[in-house]
Amino acid sequence: MRILVLGAGKMGSFFVDLLSFEHETAVYDTDPKRLRFMYNTQRFTSLDEVDAFRPEMVINAVTLKYTIPAFNDVMPHIPDDCILSDISSVKTDLREFYEHCGHKFVSTHPMFGPTFANLGQLSSENAIIIKEGDYMGRVFFRDLYNRLGLHVSEYTFEEHDETVAYSLSIPFVSTFVFAAVMKHQDAPGTTFKRHMAIARGVLGEDDTLLREILFNPRTPAQVEKIRSELTKLIDIIEHKDEDGLEAYLQRIRKNIE
Repeated sequence: MRILVLGAGKMGSFFVDLLSFEHETAVYDTDPKRLRFMYNTQRFTSLDEVDAFRPEMVINAVTLKYTIPAFNDVMPHIPDDCILSDISSVKTDLREFYEHCGHKFVSTHPMFGPTFANLGQLSSENAIIIKEGDYMGRVFFRDLYNRLGLHVSEYTFEEHDETVAYSLSIPFVSTFVFAAVMKHQDAPGTTFKRHMAIARGVLGEDDTLLREILFNPRTPAQVEKIRSELTKLIDIIEHKDEDGLEAYLQRIRKNIE
């Protein structure tokens, strides 16, 4: 298959490296410097170069803010039967885009990223494939993710957004709160250093991703759960309620078993 990857960032490079030995691949990026170390693939800096390549699938790996604009830019240069695909963490506007784009599509979400995951060992990671996508496109990505050892789930766009609101907004907001009250430590403990590493990783993410996670319509309900739990915990602490603390610890330990 001829596959065009949009964006030569970490995830774009990951997909090119993954696919280039079994498929004819090309990668497009507006910054030539990002293409310097791409090998075994064609490298494009102009969309006019895409015309002759005639991709059968486009994998959009640009940052979230530019995902739909990148699709709009490339569509005049690809065949009508080319499958569009994205790996976006947030699908908020993509369902409507795909409904009107005139192309078959497949939408997936590798539930790992270059910040924390070991891209060379992914057997403990997960991926989501959106059910509404093209059947053959879904088969392609399921086979790809299975070969990586990923656990693959199929969700609708709606189910995906609900999952992301829970699995990303809660840890992101918790990390924001930690960073907001954090002050310099000359002799930090192990737990503090681990939290600091997580905070630096999360806050190193693209601001557009962070904004879309927070502004997901389902996020406020998840954040409200954090506020509710903090209220309970503050009450236990202020009253030095040992029985209440024991019950609280038993309950939350069950949540992470």
